[in-house]
Amino acid sequence: MSGGEVRVAIAGTGFIGAVHARSARLAGARLVGVAASSPERGLLAAAALLFAVFLVIEARVEQPLMPLRLFRSKTLNAANAIGILWSAAMFAWFFLSALYLQRVLGATAMQVGLAFLPSNIIMAVCSLGLSARLVTRFGLRKPLVFGLLCAATGLALFARAPVDGTFAVDVLPSMILLGFGAGMAFNPVLLAAMSDVRQEDAGLASCVVNTAFMMGGALGLAVLASLAASRTETLSASGSGSLEALAGGYHLAFLVGALFAGGAALIGALLLRPAAVPAGHGEPAAADEAVAEPA
Repeated sequence: MSGGEVRVAIAGTGFIGAVHARSARLAGARLVGVAASSPERGLLAAAALLFAVFLVIEARVEQPLMPLRLFRSKTLNAANAIGILWSAAMFAWFFLSALYLQRVLGATAMQVGLAFLPSNIIMAVCSLGLSARLVTRFGLRKPLVFGLLCAATGLALFARAPVDGTFAVDVLPSMILLGFGAGMAFNPVLLAAMSDVRQEDAGLASCVVNTAFMMGGALGLAVLASLAASRTETLSASGSGSLEALAGGYHLAFLVGALFAGGAALIGALLLRPAAVPAGHGEPAAADEAVAEPA
């Protein structure tokens, strides 16, 4: 095995170990009743050790797999933070809204799938060119922040969805807002990650922010599922009915997810500067032009 392959193995093992251990602790323990264990803590310790070894190797080798100089970029670091918070919020949407529809409103699996159709159509329309046009017209920051605020509002609306809610009043508005939010914000955050690095590092920067998305989604869902289960247990113990307790748990998780999305929007507004779109992205006619926000 070459040095590069060894570094890939170390990085991958460390990441997988961290996500597995943390997810098992926060989600599995709450949802299926498995208590925290010594092997789980051992996985976390091993993951941290492997990650430290990876950083030491990357700092010393002549041709690092992950040049640590990338993280001198404030824009890339901001994009990573946005990716972690946003994906935590979005995974909460996918997972918890499906549970709310099935377990509280009594929807079938087919009805749950159809409930996501409006948001998926909106995301598809955005990905077919609308998001790129907005970036070309307004720069990276405004579409990103607006999209994240749409997502935060959609999750906040879910946080008030009642036990006897209806699709048209209590679900559809959130789905529409979340569809617009996801469709508008995904492209700008990737472009922001690549806009402040060398051209030869653009692909690596994109991989880094995608890794942040995956890690944020896994850990965020574990945290929010744990919060929902804990709140449900508390409400059940205080005498609330089963549906009221379930809905109350989901409400708390949706609210925290909304705060995650709002925090990501705040980071984007404060830390991302108007930046040039990397070559080959955005509208074809403007691919070689800098995209600047109007004053």
